[in-house]
Amino acid sequence: MTEKVKPYKDSDLGKKEQVAKMFDNISKEYDGLNRVISFGIDIKWRKKVVEIIGKTNPNSILDIATGTGDLAINLAQTKASKIIGLDISEGMLEVGRKKIRKLNLDNTIEMVFGDSEKIPFKENSFDAITVAFGVRNFENLEKGLSEIYRVLKTGGTFAVLETSVPTKTPYKQGYYFYATKILPLIGKLFSKDKSAYKYLSDSAATFPYGEAFNNILQKIGFIAIENKPQTFGVASIYIAKK
Repeated sequence: MTEKVKPYKDSDLGKKEQVAKMFDNISKEYDGLNRVISFGIDIKWRKKVVEIIGKTNPNSILDIATGTGDLAINLAQTKASKIIGLDISEGMLEVGRKKIRKLNLDNTIEMVFGDSEKIPFKENSFDAITVAFGVRNFENLEKGLSEIYRVLKTGGTFAVLETSVPTKTPYKQGYYFYATKILPLIGKLFSKDKSAYKYLSDSAATFPYGEAFNNILQKIGFIAIENKPQTFGVASIYIAKK
């Protein structure tokens, strides 16, 4: 049975509010630490998501849990006329807006404050929807995925990039050592928010990855579901259609 992830901090706030506060706190250091923690491999994973979405020639894309906009910015390569980045952390969004302005992508990418479980758009609004390292932070996973299904156009593509746990030796043992010992230590050394990176490690380890996540997508109504493990299984790209 999957263990329940401990709260980000002892607080009366719900998970959603706690996650927003956490990302607000680490927003300015997030990009740099992300590169260090993943050894830069996350850049390669995002490029694969862009390739997958690009093949569908989307006109409109919604990037949920966009954070500082890394994936949204990369998705501009698809030549989509409109890309929306949605997130509950205003701090992360503001960092993303600065990056977008610097790259002169203001006319293509719009960063919007919003809740993935109450997406502020009409049904059948987007040709493609993406989430990178964000679904594990949903307070109610099935509710968030149902909202994504609602606003995705019929025939549209949904792509998720998320951490997963390797199943083969020695990668499984190496992953657990890194996730439970090294990652939190890096957070303590370089982040002003000492508990944030332990939460990120715990939430990654307890996420229903692989076949379990495929089954949840199928339950929501998605079809043509594929699961593509990345880098010995430390991450996975899930692709589905409506």
